[in-house]
Amino acid sequence: MKPLTVFWRGVSFALLWWVLAEGRMDGWWVGLCGVAAATWASLRLSPPRAGRLRAVPLLRFLAFFLWNSVRGGWQVARLALRPRLDLAPTTLDLAVMLPAGGARQLMLNTLSLMPGTVGVGLDDATLRLHVLDSRLPVAREARALEAHIARLFEVAP
Repeated sequence: MKPLTVFWRGVSFALLWWVLAEGRMDGWWVGLCGVAAATWASLRLSPPRAGRLRAVPLLRFLAFFLWNSVRGGWQVARLALRPRLDLAPTTLDLAVMLPAGGARQLMLNTLSLMPGTVGVGLDDATLRLHVLDSRLPVAREARALEAHIARLFEVAP
């Protein structure tokens, strides 16, 4: 087990505890026990893999996600504020080319965070989305997201 992996997981759980404790310092004795237990459990349940996330694709993914979140939020707000609500909700099935595991799960969760879409299922290689308006370019945006995630995980979509 690499010490750097243990360190970064511990730091991540400590940051999570700090956020949950709202920055208060009086509960850190309990927090240290929780952080240690969470770090140990994460290392046992999800051992480190050989591959790692690269900085440049991660920054590009974050920029893509933030931009599309803002743009999508604007689209949904514009649709909701129309005098006559003119939505065309639908369910969309998309074939996913990413390998099973973390990459697919990240895609489903990211699409669920984007305004106007909710991931409702992921079977084998098919992603099912509920879309607020079928006229929105959700399939095209999902393909772009898939490409970003493929670069992030260094896999071929």
